Amino acid sequence: MLKELKHIIVEAEKQRPKLVLNPLPYKRDELEPVMNKESIDLHYAKLSKGYVDRYNNKEGDDTFNFGGAHLHNLFWPMLQSPSSGNRPSGASEELINTKFGSYEKFKEKFIEKAKSLQGSGWCYMDVKGKIDLIANQDFRKGTQIAFLVDMWEHSYLLDTTKDKYLDNIWRIINWSIVNDRLIGE
Repeated sequence: MLKELKHIIVEAEKQRPKLVLNPLPYKRDELEPVMNKESIDLHYAKLSKGYVDRYNNKEGDDTFNFGGAHLHNLFWPMLQSPSSGNRPSGASEELINTKFGSYEKFKEKFIEKAKSLQGSGWCYMDVKGKIDLIANQDFRKGTQIAFLVDMWEHSYLLDTTKDKYLDNIWRIINWSIVNDRLIGE
């Protein structure tokens, strides 16, 4: 019986995925002035990496750390250098216009939903155009996220306020990544 139990544990460990923090597709100062280098150093190099390390080292809550690692791996590649005229195109523009009527209306709805979050978490749009919230790091398997914004205070506190963060995040969204997620669904 004990030998059988040890075998089950060994097999379960083999199925446990090893997590990695994907490298940033830009330099840490390339998101300025929307996000400064110090924010990226804290948020990416310390906090995002911490979720991965704690999960891999079996420290703390596996679900929380897995969710934090996964959501950050979706968030970081979705950003790019700021552009004042940055707007969705292709599949993201089509989905947004179909579901919300215009990019401006989508932004209004998204910001309204993001501001309704009590505590820490994420606001996202799934591949069907539904805007929803994730409390803490409560990532739900099966959720197909196309676009998300980290609403934890460490995302904006060193740079600005929550309101200004939500006004400016649009300048650094890489819509081609959002399009890839929509097309790949």
